[in-house]
Amino acid sequence: MDSTRTIKLLELLREIGLKELNNAKLLSLVDEALTHVSAGRSKNFERLEFLGDAVLRLAATEFIDHHYPDLPVGSCSNLRAQLVSDRWLAQLGEQLQLESFLVLGPKAQGDKAARATLRADATEALIGAIYNGSSNNLEPVHHWLTPHWQQTTAEVLASPHRFNGKTILQEWSQAEGLGLPDYTTREQSSRHGDPERFHSQVQVGTRLNANGLGRSRKEAEQNAAAEAVQSLQDLEPAIDSSNDAPH
Repeated sequence: MDSTRTIKLLELLREIGLKELNNAKLLSLVDEALTHVSAGRSKNFERLEFLGDAVLRLAATEFIDHHYPDLPVGSCSNLRAQLVSDRWLAQLGEQLQLESFLVLGPKAQGDKAARATLRADATEALIGAIYNGSSNNLEPVHHWLTPHWQQTTAEVLASPHRFNGKTILQEWSQAEGLGLPDYTTREQSSRHGDPERFHSQVQVGTRLNANGLGRSRKEAEQNAAAEAVQSLQDLEPAIDSSNDAPH
C-alpha cells in the first residue's frame, strides 16, 4: 500500500473516531474492506463483508439491550432490522464519503445505479475490518456506530409507521376483520439500485389501498404499507402506531 493510500485511510479512521487504532494490521484490513471484487485484486471486501454482517447484528443487539431494556421483544426485532438495513448502511457510507476510498474496477466505476449497494457493502466490510483489526473487540464498533444508532432509533420510535408499516398495517387489518393486506408488486426497471425499480400496491379489502416504490420488492412493499398507515392515521387518529415505544 503506497503512502498516499495510507494517509487517506488514516484520515478515514480519524473521521470515524478510531485514530488510536492505527496499526499495520488494521490499515491492511481497512484497505481490503474498501477494495471491490471488480478491482481484480487477490484480496477484496467479500470475506470482511461476510464477517461485518454478523458483527453488525450482534453489536446492534447489544446496543438495543443496553439502551432500551424495556422495549418489547417484537419492537427490538423491528428496530434492529432498521439499524442493520442496507439503506442504513448506505446512508452511513455516504456520510463518510466512502466512494472516494473505494478501489473499483472499470465496470463497477461505470455502474452509477449500484452506488448505494456499493456503499452499503463497503460499510459492512469496514465494520468487519475494524472488529478483526482490534483483536475481535466490539468496543470500537460501538464507539463508532452508537451515535448513528441513537439518531436512527429516535427517528424510528418517533415515526414507527415509516419503518414498520407492514406489521402495523397487518395488525390493524386483522383487528378490523379484513384479513391480511394484499400486495401486488412489479418490477418497473432492471437497473440495479434504481430507487423506483419496484412498484407495490397494497389493498386491504375495499377500505384501503396505497402505493410505494423501492429498490427491492421488500422496500417497495414497506413503503406502500407506510403510506397506507399514514392514510389510516389521517382518517382514524385513534390509531396509535407508537404504543410499542418505551415510556
